[in-house]
Amino acid sequence: MKPSSRVPAPVLTPLRLRLLLVSLLSVSFLGALDNTVVSTSLATIAGQLGALEHMSWIVVGYTLSSTVLLPVLGKLGDVVGPRSVFLASLVLFLVASLACGFAPDMGWLIAARVVQGMSSAGLQLMSQTIVARVTSPRQRPRSLAIIGTAFPIAILIGPVLGGLITDYWGWPWIFWINLPVGVVALTFALIAVPHLAPGERPSFDIPGTVTLTVGLVALVLAVTWIGEESSRAAALACFLVAAIALAAFFAVEVRASAPILPLRLFADRAFAAGTVLSAIIGIGLFSVTSFLPTYIQMAYRATATVSGLVPIATVFGMLFANLATGSLVGRSGRYRLYPILGTTLGALGLLGMALLPVGLPLAAPMAIMFVVGVGTGCFMSLVVAIVQSAAPPSQTGTATATVNLVRQIGSTVATAVIGGVIAVGVAAALPRGLDAATLTPQLVHAADPATQAAVAAIYRDVFTPIFLALAAVYAVGIVAALLLPRGRLSDDHEPAPATEPIAA
Repeated sequence: MKPSSRVPAPVLTPLRLRLLLVSLLSVSFLGALDNTVVSTSLATIAGQLGALEHMSWIVVGYTLSSTVLLPVLGKLGDVVGPRSVFLASLVLFLVASLACGFAPDMGWLIAARVVQGMSSAGLQLMSQTIVARVTSPRQRPRSLAIIGTAFPIAILIGPVLGGLITDYWGWPWIFWINLPVGVVALTFALIAVPHLAPGERPSFDIPGTVTLTVGLVALVLAVTWIGEESSRAAALACFLVAAIALAAFFAVEVRASAPILPLRLFADRAFAAGTVLSAIIGIGLFSVTSFLPTYIQMAYRATATVSGLVPIATVFGMLFANLATGSLVGRSGRYRLYPILGTTLGALGLLGMALLPVGLPLAAPMAIMFVVGVGTGCFMSLVVAIVQSAAPPSQTGTATATVNLVRQIGSTVATAVIGGVIAVGVAAALPRGLDAATLTPQLVHAADPATQAAVAAIYRDVFTPIFLALAAVYAVGIVAALLLPRGRLSDDHEPAPATEPIAA
């Protein structure tokens, strides 16, 4: 007998719900922080382990595993229940953190980081899935917005915290610091996270899982290697493998009885539009954020410390709008206005960055990127709630995995493209005597005013088409937002469709 698509949702008291949100937020923050805190310690770790040439794999291994495992973990959450996957991911995360700190060589560390990435994906994904299972669609945006604060806060404090820990305690404590915090979080989670029944019958799409995993691994490796001349042939081979594997995946999923990614979900307008909006966040903002400090240092001749104010302003805008939107949607149930407003602000802000003269005070790009952050925050967590509510309750984990997957893939691919455009554009335009391979902000700031002005103009000319392209991405988002159904999120505690008709 086929199980019902309606999964009974436990009714939590307000106090129990608050405890649950605190537990999920702490664990989500732990997973998000682990990714950002490592960035300032990479050179130290690689130097002490004697493998500087493999330094990038500390990040690539983590990103690769956390990306490709999202669909598998989402399906697993539907089959065995999100609580089991969540707790198993947390335990695995702590074990991997312990192993990272004891790594005697780079191979050990990279393997442990791969396990960390897998478990971190489970923490993020199951946190959102659990929220969807215990709240009504109308309550969901507010709860997801609270959990969603983990990522921007981790961006703000992670690099600084990583530097302090490395300087005063040593790099192993970057990973070991997870243990006491994680044990407390695990104890809290055992109490606060309710038992949730599986949503689907115990079956797994093995062909779909294999083809999708191979395709995603090949795609991420391809975009990671394409910028390195020595790895370009391998990158092209990976692109070919990715194309074949993903084509096979779509062919398999059309015929699968219990697909890992049900393509029929995209027939729902809210699901399809919400997925596009999530991809736009990764492509349009997350991809360029890591390049903003370099742009500000070169084009505005700012120090490294001061250049960090621009991405900080972006994150603060995102954090503010994310919480505000979740609260407003929770009160009224009406959600369509916020993605429309957010994508419009994002498009106008990035257009403003493209047209902004570089001679203005630093407050100008800070203010504009704050607006872009506000625009993105208007729908960053909201689209997760929309997609979850549009999917059948028995496939909540799969829907949540999909919306996170497209965001992560979009960010990964766009970051590689933007990095390549910057590298090629700057190298081609530099005046004689300057080498792009050794060009640093300190070198430029010590040069004569004419050279500084020339480099600033080069970076402005290279970044202008990038900002214009990202503005166009957000413009596509406006169209996707306009395609969202009119209505309001349901008040039913049991999961329901994304919208209900507005009363005449």
